[in-house]
Amino acid sequence: MYNVVIEGEGRPILIVHGGMGNLDSWQRVASRLVGRFRVARMTRRQYRLDEPGGVAMEQEVAAVREVAAALDHPVLVGHSSGAVLALEALVADPGLYSAVVLYEPPLVVDAPLGAEANVRARAALDAGKPGTAFAIFLREVAGMRSPMVALATFAMNRQGGKIKPLVERQLDDNDAINALGRRLEAYAKIAVPVLLLQGSRSPRHLHDRLDALAAVLPQASRTVLAGQGHIAERTAPTRLAEAIATFVEAHPAPSRR
Repeated sequence: MYNVVIEGEGRPILIVHGGMGNLDSWQRVASRLVGRFRVARMTRRQYRLDEPGGVAMEQEVAAVREVAAALDHPVLVGHSSGAVLALEALVADPGLYSAVVLYEPPLVVDAPLGAEANVRARAALDAGKPGTAFAIFLREVAGMRSPMVALATFAMNRQGGKIKPLVERQLDDNDAINALGRRLEAYAKIAVPVLLLQGSRSPRHLHDRLDALAAVLPQASRTVLAGQGHIAERTAPTRLAEAIATFVEAHPAPSRR
């Protein structure tokens, strides 16, 4: 399979990365799980730069389905926009997965995600300022307020053409989530065990979206990663891997005839 790495033995786990990522984004977490599980990582179709952009959610779900079908009812792990994709994968193919871990999905609860900000971000991108476009996204859509945003803006604007395709895919990703609209009623039908992961230092709107999701899921538990934000796969891979492993081992795969 294209853009997929599968390592280890045991119960399968399929990791779906978030925005601006690829199959290496969660490598440090995966390396800590491989000794206990069979771990698959994939580059999402939205972020394959050798393919046309503007990938619809249905196309992403189909790509996840292809990988999952080669495994034996994997536990699906989704991060950020990849967690929204994981939710949609569960809705589309409920019998294909045994459980799911969702790390702060930016699902639509009421209004679209940064609709007006997206327009300004696209305009900055068209003007050859990908760093500015990404800064608009980070501050006004993702809700990130770190001083590092200003440094990233400067650095990314200097790289220009190299960064523009990835930023454009991030905006496409956000558009695909907005196109779904409010899907809580559909997610309420997810019948497998669900772990909701939350960083204590993540933007408040992500906590609120997780609250809305927790209220409708029938088999949801929640773990707060104290002192962490939205990128614990980088800042605390050992803790994140252990939270996933603990959940997976507490919810054995159902026996199948």
